[in-house]
Amino acid sequence: MSTPSPLAARELQLTRLLPASPATVYRAWTEPALLQQWFAPLPYTTPHVELDVRPGGRSLVVMRDPDGNDYPNAGVYLEVIPNQKLVVTDAYSEAWLPAEKPFMTLILTFAAEAGGTRYTALVRHWSVADREAHEAMGFHAGWGQTTDQLAALLARL
Repeated sequence: MSTPSPLAARELQLTRLLPASPATVYRAWTEPALLQQWFAPLPYTTPHVELDVRPGGRSLVVMRDPDGNDYPNAGVYLEVIPNQKLVVTDAYSEAWLPAEKPFMTLILTFAAEAGGTRYTALVRHWSVADREAHEAMGFHAGWGQTTDQLAALLARL
């Protein structure tokens, strides 16, 4: 019997089979105009997106709640494999400028499967407390809803 990795206690994951090619799912994550259409769980919106999709490139995604409050999410790409994988962290706000309070690293994979894409979003947190906070904020419901919104967008592309 194997023991779970200590890292597993700091991870949250969502996996879904999406009705599009890996290249199309990758586009939805890397083209600002597409990301704005699905990224925030409704009724939140995504009014502003800046993506410099390359290792070391900056990512800034601003979510807005129904009351008009903005929630900027800044990060840096660590790994970019077109149509296969994106790794971004909020440990840096831009270039290699450390963030005040790092929270997570997001590992996205896009694998061809059964006429679609096996989409996996693996979120690794800096601590178990960060993972628990993310889960309490509604990770499963929110990321599930945005993945449904992503699937709807992919069906239109």
